[in-house]
Amino acid sequence: MDSELQEVFKNNSTSYYYSSLFFPEKVKEDVFKLYAYVRTADDFVDEEPQDEEGLKEFREKTMNNWDSGKSGDKIVDSFLEVARKKDFHREWVEAFLDSMEADLHKSNYVTIQETLEYIHGSAEVIGLMMAALLELDEDSYQYAEMLGRSMQYCNFLRDIKEDNELGREYLPDEELEKYGLDGLDEADIDDEDFKEFMRDQIQLYREWQKEAEKGLKYIPYRVRIPVILSSRLYKWTAKKIEKNPMKVYRKKVRPSKPRILFELLKSLRGRN
Repeated sequence: MDSELQEVFKNNSTSYYYSSLFFPEKVKEDVFKLYAYVRTADDFVDEEPQDEEGLKEFREKTMNNWDSGKSGDKIVDSFLEVARKKDFHREWVEAFLDSMEADLHKSNYVTIQETLEYIHGSAEVIGLMMAALLELDEDSYQYAEMLGRSMQYCNFLRDIKEDNELGREYLPDEELEKYGLDGLDEADIDDEDFKEFMRDQIQLYREWQKEAEKGLKYIPYRVRIPVILSSRLYKWTAKKIEKNPMKVYRKKVRPSKPRILFELLKSLRGRN
């Protein structure tokens, strides 16, 4: 296992990193290569100042060397190795990079459709890559996309404060307006309207999560456990936020290691 790739993944993704530790060794190595790539691209747009030129070069290294897999960049080449081995579709990667580029110039989303277009590139295609990596039947792909969608939406709810600081608002204006909210700056919101908004958005997350879980039947047991664990950790996060939506302005809601272990035990018992 490459320690550098592992560290990139670990530093940027608590829930999914610890869930991925329970994949079989060979699968885990490919997962780490995929997520080191994803997290590196994300860092270009999340750091201050944003590294637009770095992301551009990262994209060029990926797409210009798609067939050869030899860009000279360790993270890119490790990803391309997995992409070629597991037959990732080129358009999945292009959609992902498009969403990363959107973070350079788009700060808010007006409609739910705009938000879902961003989510397709930032998360649904990652679900597709994971399905291909695990060599699942293509009938599972729609559920893999939905799992990516649900988790990303939960991330948006969890990361409101962090995204505000970056000047971004992924939750669509049309949803905010239903609850009399002009934005998500804590100083400008009515607490009760915000709580109602958040609880209804969590219900939307749960609808997508429930649909995604229909795809678990396609996943062999030995690689199903990490997926169930990851799902359970997101459910725990949503439940914590639902109980006190204002918590998202106080600290980032993250499962502790004891909580991860507790949810793992439930996952091993076959509980979704």
